[in-house]
Amino acid sequence: MPRYVALLRAINVGGHVVRMDQLRAVFAGLGFSDVETFIASGNVLFSSEETDVDAMERRAEAALARAFGYDVATFIRTPEQLQAIAAHRPFAKEPAKGEGTVYIISLKQPLPAGARRQMLALATPDDEFACKAAEVYWCRRGNLLDSTVSGPQMGKVLGPLTTTRNRNTIVRLVDRLAKAPASPPARKRKKEKS
Repeated sequence: MPRYVALLRAINVGGHVVRMDQLRAVFAGLGFSDVETFIASGNVLFSSEETDVDAMERRAEAALARAFGYDVATFIRTPEQLQAIAAHRPFAKEPAKGEGTVYIISLKQPLPAGARRQMLALATPDDEFACKAAEVYWCRRGNLLDSTVSGPQMGKVLGPLTTTRNRNTIVRLVDRLAKAPASPPARKRKKEKS
């Protein structure tokens, strides 16, 4: 059965606290199987016979809004797409560990040519951008909080429907998808009275 990963926006940030068992229950309630969450930032792995990703995203967004009372933009990727995202290395030099991070911003659709040009124009000596498919890659050299590229600046170009992960999280998700789905914990059987 096909396996997918949903990258969710606004989970356990900005005052929106969601327990992972609640999140798994929402996806299981949609008829998805082998539902797992991966770290508490809104990454859900699941299996489904469905192949219409847009329809799955809409169903998940509606169910999440009902369950949690606010909109949760959902970005579903196949294992092949996630592998390609993790493998893409658009920057000549990526920061060494502790010297910066590569962030991957997922969108609903690839940016139009004009928006791509605007995104690339936001570059600074410490912030470099690249676009491929429905992802924007951001190479941040140094501390994120020191960046002169602001969220509102990027929001004007990208729009509100995005979610961001660092490359390490994407690589770890690819590794998790390569393994068999995790089995639910076995229930302990009560001893029968003799």
